[in-house]
Amino acid sequence: MPSSIVLDSFALLAFLKKEPGSAEIVELFGRAANDEVELAASVVNLAEVWYQLARTQSEQVADAKVAELIHLGLQIVDADWPLARQAAQYKARGGISLADCFAAALAKIRDTALVTGDPEFETLKKEIKIQWMERK
Repeated sequence: MPSSIVLDSFALLAFLKKEPGSAEIVELFGRAANDEVELAASVVNLAEVWYQLARTQSEQVADAKVAELIHLGLQIVDADWPLARQAAQYKARGGISLADCFAAALAKIRDTALVTGDPEFETLKKEIKIQWMERK
């Protein structure tokens, strides 16, 4: 079974918008296509990606981009209670968005790395594995 990596909204949006750091995500999707790694994201993070694209472009573009991510093999993880509780625990501490809390919670529960460039995760770097990508 390939190792798992969690992608947050920052990483997914950088990939879709071809922003700095997107080459790292392209490489990860290539590795996923070769069954070397499993890429996952929380459904909450995917919702964040969708609404940001819908707000800045259109709902049709957002639908197409989400379909592209799924076609590329991104595993969408539903928010069950253990995941939601861990995310809520991070959120209760403050200083991090709810969607980011779900990404961190997924990485913690799966005991795997979270790929991001979002500095909000600095507060959790002692609790979860973070693979920092290039930032804007």
